[in-house]
Amino acid sequence: MLSAPSLAPDRERLPVTVLTGYLGSGKTTLLNRILTHEHGLKVAVIVNEFGEVGIDNQLVIDADEEIFEMNNGCICCTVRGDLIRIIGNLMKRRDRFDHLVIETTGLADPAPVIQTFFVDEDLREQLRLDAVVTLVDLRHVEQHWESEEVQEQLAFADVLLLNKTDLVEEDALEAIRQRTRAINPLARVIPTCRADAAMDEILGVGAFELDRALAIDPEFLASDHDHEHDDAVSSVAFIEARPMSYKKLGEWIDRLVSERGPDLFRMKGIIQFDGESHRYVFQSVHMLVDSARDRPWRAEETPRTDFVIIGRDLDESALRAGFEACVA
Repeated sequence: MLSAPSLAPDRERLPVTVLTGYLGSGKTTLLNRILTHEHGLKVAVIVNEFGEVGIDNQLVIDADEEIFEMNNGCICCTVRGDLIRIIGNLMKRRDRFDHLVIETTGLADPAPVIQTFFVDEDLREQLRLDAVVTLVDLRHVEQHWESEEVQEQLAFADVLLLNKTDLVEEDALEAIRQRTRAINPLARVIPTCRADAAMDEILGVGAFELDRALAIDPEFLASDHDHEHDDAVSSVAFIEARPMSYKKLGEWIDRLVSERGPDLFRMKGIIQFDGESHRYVFQSVHMLVDSARDRPWRAEETPRTDFVIIGRDLDESALRAGFEACVA
């Protein structure tokens, strides 16, 4: 449970941004901005659209960018091997680009795309997931709020772009901001008009790590998040100053994933284990678990465990009791 293969240094691995959002949220607008912006990066793109044609591996060069299309249906319904194969072909041209962007369809569950970068050893060595960027259509999201796709896209986001601010009043924007924070307290929230986020807020942000979120807001796990809402998807956060038991926590996570895996969208943790001078970094996507022994605790740090669970129909009291039982 708490182990992972060695990886190449981050600087040697290609950063990947997964771009998602419901139909009409502004993904294509953002993608066009990424492709035309003078950010100094060579960007490769995998675009996923619906169609009856099989995967087209022909390389299309547009504005000096590398673009692949997946036309055989929603990327989250496609055999994961197809995505791995396309990335493999693209990586033969690795010296021609600095960043990979994968745009999913508006009806896609981002989880299988994220999982791709965990399960394939070759991809783990060559690529690193930089961020999941989710666009939210402020004007129409409330019409689709209960859809599983919208809630999953919100839950998996590392960066949330609340788009079309020009079409809503400030109070509506704030209400949606609060609602998204209740689902996903980890995500960086950025209001945008016509997807006009700064490039350094969506590319090369290293947001797919809990400690990056903590660096932005060290106390966000300690905040009292509003759990009095009607959404099935919510989050539970833990902070524990006492060291955790390696054995107990591993068994608890294994049991939790086995029993509730499909309902557990994301778990992230920086863990302090009893008798261990290094911290551990943990994350999971549904039933896929990944962890690794990380760097030593720094002299200026106070070791502690920060742990977040985002999922559907979470029983906060039961989860809290289970987590606290894992203290060494």
